[in-house]
Amino acid sequence: MVLAAATPSWAQEAAKVARADGAETPLRVYRPASEGKQGCAPLALISPGAGGTENGYAYLAEGLRDRGWLAIVMGHKESGPGKLIGEVSSSGVHGGLVEMVTDPVLHRDRLMDVAAALGWAEKQCRRPFKVLLGHSMGTDTVMFEAGAENKLGVHGEDRFDAYVTISPSGPGSIFPEHAWSKIHKPLFVLTGTEDKGLEGPWEWRTRPYDDLPPGCKWLGVTDGATHLNFAGIGFARKTKQLTLDSVGAFLDGARKGNCSAPPTEEGMQLKSK
Repeated sequence: MVLAAATPSWAQEAAKVARADGAETPLRVYRPASEGKQGCAPLALISPGAGGTENGYAYLAEGLRDRGWLAIVMGHKESGPGKLIGEVSSSGVHGGLVEMVTDPVLHRDRLMDVAAALGWAEKQCRRPFKVLLGHSMGTDTVMFEAGAENKLGVHGEDRFDAYVTISPSGPGSIFPEHAWSKIHKPLFVLTGTEDKGLEGPWEWRTRPYDDLPPGCKWLGVTDGATHLNFAGIGFARKTKQLTLDSVGAFLDGARKGNCSAPPTEEGMQLKSK
């Protein structure tokens, strides 16, 4: 079942799509004006962090839409606001978040959301290029889909052409050392110097990049960016713009098969391999 708002083709659409287990996945769809006029637009599917919804990450979805992408933000109901509030109430902020991100059932539900959203987008037309992006817990979804080894027994199907992880998890409760060594598709790891993780400082979030094999792999570190800035919260204008610029450049290179050294950005350190 799909429910869509009566809005222009270039605006947002609210939708709900059926999942394999019968549940529904809520979506916020940002459709480019070029869709249908210049062929089928590439797909950018966005997975929010723990407690997030399909109504977040508008800056990222709008920026990708304006660059010609069909951008879709998924809602993961089982790991959305209600679940987060319950876990935090019983275990505190840190403990509640740890309980959520280490629950394999929640991660499998998220991968079913990915499958539902991907199937819905591809039924409309065959997408020429597909990227899965995630922030925080959403990066675990991305890494599982891309083929990272993990301690939770969760496995995706590597159905995308490229991947973007914003504030990813390093080795620890979810991923063992060298979990990312078999990911061969283009992948961008992005974090900030104030983006502290549940199991380490911001440098912990760069560890997946260190383990990735060469071949269209990028690392970006934004000066002063916090975890919530990447979600568009707080004084995030600079972080949002640098995120859009760097993600856009990475995806342009990945689509063209030319992933040379990234451009220099003031306020961000970039490198590639």
